[in-house]
Amino acid sequence: MSDLTPSATASAPRNGRTPTWLVAAISGLVGLFYAYAVWNAIGNLVETIGFYGDAGMTLNALGWLVWIFAAVFPVLVWAGAFAVGYRRPAHQLFLVMITGLGLVAVFWLNVVAYTTLNTTSLVG
Repeated sequence: MSDLTPSATASAPRNGRTPTWLVAAISGLVGLFYAYAVWNAIGNLVETIGFYGDAGMTLNALGWLVWIFAAVFPVLVWAGAFAVGYRRPAHQLFLVMITGLGLVAVFWLNVVAYTTLNTTSLVG
């Protein structure tokens, strides 16, 4: 017989899985940083539209693709990191989410470098 009380066994996760509230908390808190990357990309797109012309008609197709993908990429990485890590222990989920955030940061630096160096090629 086990010396655990019924209340202690009820709060323990089944099959060694991380509790759902902890998965949601980790994903949500790290997800705020991903959301900041999306917000920043949309803000730069709006700034580019306002700076180069009315209604963004001066941005060519490559410029639209770069800025829209810069806004979509963090969402895709967050979803991929969540899919990989949600069944793992909490510390591994956190590490997977932070690794994905590092990937988003590197991608964002590449977008900023590309758009700063090639601003004239993105504008029609």
